[in-house]
Amino acid sequence: MAKYKTITDATFKTDVLESDSPVLVDFWATWCGPCRAIAPVIEELAEEFDGRAVVAKMDVDENQTVPMSYNIRSIPTLLIFKDGQVVDQITGAVRKKIIADKLENAVAQHA
Repeated sequence: MAKYKTITDATFKTDVLESDSPVLVDFWATWCGPCRAIAPVIEELAEEFDGRAVVAKMDVDENQTVPMSYNIRSIPTLLIFKDGQVVDQITGAVRKKIIADKLENAVAQHA
């Protein structure tokens, strides 16, 4: 079972900006091939970082306010938030190690 959190425009403030833990948000869409390609990686990271960071997904077709406010122009775009601020960004389908290293860095700074 997936451990990632599905977030919406309505839950973004509570789930991401007010989170006590670092949060990785995957901005994606069902029609996006690269988004589907990294989906298993996002699920693995959600499991690996469970209890240390929140891994979340936001469908940009169903939620447009938040992606527009963060100038999400291409997907997949991954933003890492800490204390309500963006601390890192990854655009495109990249290797798991790149995402994991950036999220690990946010977790280490949080500790």
